[in-house]
Amino acid sequence: MTTRVRASTGFVLTSAVDRQWLSSIAHSHHPIAAPIFGVNLNRLLRRADRQPAARILDLGCGEGAWALQALAHHPDGRADGVDVNPYALERAASAAAERGLADRLTLHERDARTYVPDGDYDLVLCVGSTHAFGGFDKTLELAGRHVNADGILMVGEGFWQVPPTPEALAALNAKPEDLTDLAGLVDAAEQAGWTPVYAHVSDAAEWDDYEWSWIGSLTRWALDNPGHPDAAEALTVAREHRDQWLRGYRDVLGFVTLALRRI
Repeated sequence: MTTRVRASTGFVLTSAVDRQWLSSIAHSHHPIAAPIFGVNLNRLLRRADRQPAARILDLGCGEGAWALQALAHHPDGRADGVDVNPYALERAASAAAERGLADRLTLHERDARTYVPDGDYDLVLCVGSTHAFGGFDKTLELAGRHVNADGILMVGEGFWQVPPTPEALAALNAKPEDLTDLAGLVDAAEQAGWTPVYAHVSDAAEWDDYEWSWIGSLTRWALDNPGHPDAAEALTVAREHRDQWLRGYRDVLGFVTLALRRI
């Protein structure tokens, strides 16, 4: 039995099966692997205000939703996407081909921490993937190495909307000090040399859509494949996640996407 916690997006997965594969199934109807509607993703990318030929890097890119949409906003741009999940990267490659963007997106199956920085990206994305670097502060330090002097670092991170309850902490396998409130998150960014030029705080409707999509996609797959050896496990994971969310961190865990520039 293994346990993985992504407090930044409320993703708590306890499973003995392939966690990356289950995660890919769970996100099949919500490839933006964070509680954000597409209209707000586009608003964030517009407010990043990069040049048409921008160089873009998505660390923890998943199925490539952010990187592909960024390329749509920057018609002469090129993007690199980095992730450890081969199933998600396969879907990203398929999505890029379907949208005619395959020649402008390069995918790298590797740990984001090992991606060699060159400090020359105009837009670096790390939304819902700060766990890959060990938290928000480390993400600012390590992902920030890829951003050029005038570039944007866009980070999506969790925060406490209200003081965390014992039920929320248990559901997220977290401690109160693992996250701060929104003001504390902005303070931490400024202490690290970054300041927000825009931000989007996910609302309750975005959270509900994300969570019900996650739970429903996994449940639907399990019910549609009753003979699969992992179907019962997938159904159990979906139910456990639903209980952790509804009885634990719903309306307690918040999520903000910050567009940051160096001070």
